[in-house]
Amino acid sequence: MLVTAPVPEIRTFQPQLQPQPGASAPSTAPHPASSEIRAFLRGRGNSAIADRGFQVLILLCALSIFGLVALIAIVLMKQSHLAWHQFGIRFFYTFDRDPVSGAPIYWDPINGHFSAVPFIYGTLLTSFLALLLSVPLAIGVAIFLTEMCPKALRGLLGFLTELLAAVPSVIYGFWAIFVLVPLLRDYIDPWLVKVFGWTTLFDNNNPTGLGFTASAIILAIMILPIISSLTREVMVAVPHSQREAVLALGATRWEMIRTGVLRNARIGIVGGVILGLGRALGETMAVAMVIGNTAEIHRSLLSNGSSMAAVIANEYAEAVSDLHRSALTELGLALFFVTIIVNACARLLVWAVTRGAPAQVR
Repeated sequence: MLVTAPVPEIRTFQPQLQPQPGASAPSTAPHPASSEIRAFLRGRGNSAIADRGFQVLILLCALSIFGLVALIAIVLMKQSHLAWHQFGIRFFYTFDRDPVSGAPIYWDPINGHFSAVPFIYGTLLTSFLALLLSVPLAIGVAIFLTEMCPKALRGLLGFLTELLAAVPSVIYGFWAIFVLVPLLRDYIDPWLVKVFGWTTLFDNNNPTGLGFTASAIILAIMILPIISSLTREVMVAVPHSQREAVLALGATRWEMIRTGVLRNARIGIVGGVILGLGRALGETMAVAMVIGNTAEIHRSLLSNGSSMAAVIANEYAEAVSDLHRSALTELGLALFFVTIIVNACARLLVWAVTRGAPAQVR
């Protein structure tokens, strides 16, 4: 029989730290501040309900935008039901004629003749002329600010350019009436008739200075900061490696900008141009003040005319019948959908280049 001896107890050595003279012994009590924080966290309970409520609230805020757009569309469709029932889709491409003279009757609310053709023509013509005038200038401003402007002036010039977008449209209209229209009437229109009158695009049948040209110029000034700002944004998004690679191949500065920057940013630039087009299509007050407001179609760019937004602003409050009001609402519905489609396409093209990157000023 084996007898096992007891195993001796093993004790670890724990050195005793002697407090230094004059030093207080460490306290094992919890810090008062940490105790208050722990008590607050224990007392506030579970935050899952608050987080879920906040998430639902933010979701409702986001969905309210879609709800507003849908509500506007529903109201416009409801208010334009009478015109849709009376004219249908031919409202946008046909018009009536006088049975005696054969002259076209585009818009006669008293006798019930309604056609959107002259207003679509005026809207497209003024918007196209505005783009023709503003796009080269806006791209030139963007190139200068991003590639050639001294750093000390970039912020100031960029701010002044974007400040044009903050000016109310009625101010542009007043400026056009008192400055632009007299300038066109006395100097520019006679010169255009003298030099380009043989093209029949500039006919001296409107000596007032109002018309398509005046509205196109004022629209060009208004959409210039939009196109310039978006062009700068997409140009800044082009990597520096593209510029350096083109310069390393011996290209000049202009060749670098043309091939290394503009070529890579062309989709975003087109998107900015389309976004400016959306602003030009929907502009109301400034155009209504200088376009002449006549429901007619003329070949001359110096003639009076009207646009979809201008006729709505001028006649809706004084509509002579329910059909007249419904026809104006139908114009607004068409303009609403066209503007949404144009702006959506523009944003998609800009996003294709920038991928959501924020604009920078170097």
